[in-house]
Amino acid sequence: MKFGKEFVAQMIPEWQQAYMDYSCLKSILQEIQNARKRSGAVTRKQPAHRNFSGLTKRCTRAATSEEVENQDIMVSEMIGGDGFERYETSIMRVAEAGREPELVFFKTLDLEFDRVNRFYKSKVEEMVKEAVVLNKQMDALIAFRIKVDQPSSSWTCSEPVSVDVNALDATENPDGSNHGDSTRGNVPEALSVLDRVRLNKAQETPLSRIRNVLKLSHQEELKFTRENLKKIEEVLKDVFIEFYRKLRHLNNYSFLNTLAISKIMKKYDKIASRSAAKTYMETVDKSYLTSSDEIRKLIVRVESIFVEYFASSNRSKAMNLLRPKVKKEKHRTTFSSGFLVGCSVSLVIALALLIHARNIMGADGKKIYMETMFPLYSLFGFVVLHMIMYASNIYFWKRYRVNYPFIFGFKQGTELGYRHVLLLSFGLNTLALAAVIMNLDMEMDPNTNDYKTLTELLPLFIVGLVIIITICPFNIFYRSSRFFFIMVVFRCIAAPLYKVNLPDFFLADQFTSQVQALRSLEFYICYYGWGDFRLRQNTCRSSHVYSTFYFIVAVIPYWSRFLQCVRRLIEEKNPTEGYNALKYLLTIVAVCLRTAYSLNRGNAWRNAAWIFSALATFYGTYWDIVFDWGLLQKSSKSWLREKLLVPHKSVYYAAMVVNVVLRMAWLQTVLDFNIPFLHREIMVALLAILEIIRRGIWNFFRLENEHLNNVGKFRAFKSVPLPFNYDEESESR
Repeated sequence: MKFGKEFVAQMIPEWQQAYMDYSCLKSILQEIQNARKRSGAVTRKQPAHRNFSGLTKRCTRAATSEEVENQDIMVSEMIGGDGFERYETSIMRVAEAGREPELVFFKTLDLEFDRVNRFYKSKVEEMVKEAVVLNKQMDALIAFRIKVDQPSSSWTCSEPVSVDVNALDATENPDGSNHGDSTRGNVPEALSVLDRVRLNKAQETPLSRIRNVLKLSHQEELKFTRENLKKIEEVLKDVFIEFYRKLRHLNNYSFLNTLAISKIMKKYDKIASRSAAKTYMETVDKSYLTSSDEIRKLIVRVESIFVEYFASSNRSKAMNLLRPKVKKEKHRTTFSSGFLVGCSVSLVIALALLIHARNIMGADGKKIYMETMFPLYSLFGFVVLHMIMYASNIYFWKRYRVNYPFIFGFKQGTELGYRHVLLLSFGLNTLALAAVIMNLDMEMDPNTNDYKTLTELLPLFIVGLVIIITICPFNIFYRSSRFFFIMVVFRCIAAPLYKVNLPDFFLADQFTSQVQALRSLEFYICYYGWGDFRLRQNTCRSSHVYSTFYFIVAVIPYWSRFLQCVRRLIEEKNPTEGYNALKYLLTIVAVCLRTAYSLNRGNAWRNAAWIFSALATFYGTYWDIVFDWGLLQKSSKSWLREKLLVPHKSVYYAAMVVNVVLRMAWLQTVLDFNIPFLHREIMVALLAILEIIRRGIWNFFRLENEHLNNVGKFRAFKSVPLPFNYDEESESR
């Protein structure tokens, strides 16, 4: 792989604008090469001066007159008005043919180097400040641990026990030793920390939220129990893992940019026939980007602390947690996915041949089958299609470097790739298709006057199997992802009682496109609970209770999103969330009216459904394109947005058109547009399929917009709550 591609591949996606613009520098080198080819490259000596107002200039190293005479370039360090170092390169010998491109090259290189240097220094300062905070957290943890281990001891200043009170102090003594190692305090001094701290509120629960609303006391007291100690250690362990990850990324940022400068200077020397790389790299080696060792020291200290306090002095265990191995794609996953795709295709062909051979489309039992068995099996079709769309999303997110694991908050190394999702989806698809083929009976058994019990129960068995696998506590079938899914589903159900994060409202939006699947689950309960499945008879459609829940089930996903928007409106005081809540409220009214019309008919229901569905569609379409996707920006020449990940703008225009068209699918429910040879259940399924496809398209552009927002703010790491809160910190807020 060429360095340019490798450089881009190893960038932190959210920091990509802070790296050296290697491709731009390469394009300037190409101009230099073309200029030198067009004419002979005559080199002459150039005076070494270029002045900039408001800056103080000094050479980065003392150079003799003979050295200056033999150098191709001279790099000067300048101190700007803000006190930050900047660099300016003067070319000593310039080929007339390549004069302008070479001047542009070094001016661009200097600006890029200054920008990278400044960004790196700002991030190092942030890490040092964070290290100070973590140091205080460790002081509190050590004191808490002492208190738990020996709660009844009467400590005195004369006791010989000592503790490290400056664990993350990255400064060193002249002899190379760390201040943190020499700074020791006796036990009473260490325990005095507990007088100034309190436990931060644990992760919010529905009960804690209710207590907060009722203004009941919910402050966490310092209870010195082993249970609390274990919780604190787990929280701090996650904090240190994330902090260590930041340090490694910052260290890699320094290395990659230094390597990029080295590579581009070597290319310059080769093209311009010069020896400038050595001189420039001497400057780079002395710059803050390369010479600063704060990050290296912090990495060493974090490793030492983690081994001692969070891994029982087991370095191997500690490093496995701090540096989890990158999950490699297994060939068996690809093979299994391909095998199941082949099985699915074969079963679809077999199903088509059986339908034709048995003349099922003209059989007497077709109508009963479509009203009973088809809604049961269509559930699997909706789920499989949604999973395939999600797998496609993952593929394109990876292709265009959308950092979806960070956006969703997946634990590092546990996120599913598109191959894993395809494996699960086609596995379920193969199972469902096999069950359909086994359950194609259109007539009862003449001997028993009913349908075969085993085959009639196949859909229920598959649903039960999926539920069992989903909640299975054993470490099989991607347990981490399953539990994450269950947790987010629960948070969606208890929407107003939890702080709303992106995974919460993203999944709730997915459920709004799976209304028909939820209604299929309702039909499962009615059909197998109160119907006679052996005779394929039920009274679900005529039941008032079923009709009532038919409304409720359709509203639940939108109601969950409405409550999430209200919660965010109250917490964030952002009026945009109020307008978003209004969108879902309109959709709820529209869905209820369309459902009422499909059940009761009548012009009044039809007109009301028309009006509110049109309002909800217009509102929802505008929100999708402008707010969720960030498109149709007036400041952009193309009316899209300034930054686009997909290079072809036509993709965005096409997506907007498709989104509008697919959102209009509800027209079928009020226009009664029916195809004679298609059963009503098939029409309902087709509309549900179109909505799932629309949601899949929406997913890509929604996360693209979120990713670009993170890029604009250089937001590349998640925020992990700290267990302790010092009194002075709470007072300063």
